[in-house]
Order: sequence, then C-alpha cells, then structure tokens
Amino acid sequence: MNSRADLLGDTVRRLEAAGIENPGREARHLMRAALGLSDLDLIARADAPVTAADAEKLRTWTNRRAAGEPLARLTGTREFWSLDFALSPQTLVPRPETETLIEAALEVFPDRAAPLRLLDLGTGSGAILAALLAEYPNATGVGVDLSEGAARQARENLARLGFASRAAVLVGRWAGALGARFDLVVSNPPYIAGAEIGGLDIAVRAHDPHLALDGGPEGLDAYRAIADALPGLLVPGGRAILELGIGQEAAVAELLAARGLPADGPARRDLAGIARALVTLAR
Repeated sequence: MNSRADLLGDTVRRLEAAGIENPGREARHLMRAALGLSDLDLIARADAPVTAADAEKLRTWTNRRAAGEPLARLTGTREFWSLDFALSPQTLVPRPETETLIEAALEVFPDRAAPLRLLDLGTGSGAILAALLAEYPNATGVGVDLSEGAARQARENLARLGFASRAAVLVGRWAGALGARFDLVVSNPPYIAGAEIGGLDIAVRAHDPHLALDGGPEGLDAYRAIADALPGLLVPGGRAILELGIGQEAAVAELLAARGLPADGPARRDLAGIARALVTLAR
C-alpha cells in the first residue's frame, strides 16, 4: 500500500512530465482535494498509508489535470473574493482578474451601507453578484444569464451563501426582460473573438462554456448589446462596470460614449497591469 509521500512524489512527477506549471503545488492541491486531506495531514502524516480506492481516484484526477483540465473542474468548486462557489459545465471558472470589478465598485460606491440595486448581466456562477452582496449588506441584486444551467447554479450558490432573500436570478438575453433601473450594473461578458477561441489554453477552450467565451467576430457583440441596454437600466448617477479583454478598452469606451455613457476615467488594471474594469457613468 502506497504512503501519502509516495503518492505525492508520483503525482509531482506525472504533472512535471505533462508540463504543468508549479507541479509541486498542483500535486498538493490535487491530494488535498481528491483525498480530503489538510496541509497538516500531508506534512505530519506523510507516511500514512492510502487505500487502493483513494490512490486510484488520485491517479485519475492527476491524469485529467495533466491533460489540461483545470483543478476547479475536478473539484467542482472555486474561490472568488474569499467565497466558495460551486461550478457547473455551463459556468465559467471565476478568475482572479475579475475581482478587479469588485474593487472598482468599492471605489465608486464607498458607502458600504448603501441600499444599492445591483444587476449582474451574464451572471454565470453568481460570483460577481454574491461578492457585491457580501460587501453591501443592504443591497439587493438581480442576475441574468442566457443559460438555464448557469442560472440554476447561480441560484444555488447565492442561497448557500445566505443571499437568497436579497437576490433573484433570471434566464434571459442580457436585459431584454427587465423593466427596472439599477444603481450599479456589472458584467463579465463574452469577449473573445470567435476565431481566436481555438488558440486559447486547453483549460479554457476545452472546459469553459463557449457561450460564455464567444464575443462574435471582433469580441464586441456582447458589449454592443449591453451598451444599447444601459441607458434604460441605470438611474441618473448610476454606474456600469464591465470586464474587458486585452486591448479592448478604447473600443468598448467608444461604444459606451456613443450612447451617452462616458467612461469614468481609465479602466482599472488587474494585478498583471491589464486594463480590466471599465467604469461608465449615467448622467
């Protein structure tokens, strides 16, 4: 029977051979997730035996990770803004750069007690909406997603996190079914040009839903639809915060300005220095 140390070493070697970055860290993540272990278990009880069933589960997960499947897809969960979200095949894996939208919202609405009315277009797992509700305890929110599977997952996440009484999730194409106005509209829309999806990392192109990736020929289709809707969605003085793809700031700002929604300064940059969150102001 293999020990934990034996399996950890084998997992590191397999991931290293597959070209996975930081194979040691990834191996520890895999062991913790697949076997339900803590960091202390891996360090203090490295010589503990592992059952054949657990060893086989770890090897299966290791093979899938080596083939490019993200760890979050293996575990079915991902942390975002210190909250845990369950995933489904219809939802994107929430990414750290998207937290730039939350940071931007906290800058433009510094009063945490404000009773904000929030709208999250293309809500996916509900991560952005839930993070905002966590920061603004008097806020209420609506999430909209075209995918019924994504909307169902968002509802489950919001309920599990304790936000069900302050949030609703609707199925629809952007804001087509909404008649209300909001203080803050946020969105991480599909922004990859359709022809570029095949060249993305396998973790994205093979495991993220194409509906949440494909932004049309130029990657701007969703922004056009959102820009058309925003004048009827925002209260005077309201803000919209949109996530951007690399190099899209000028084009998206122009789309919004043409509809009377000027950018509120340059886009906020993520930790990699990429212009990521564009804020626009309703007059």
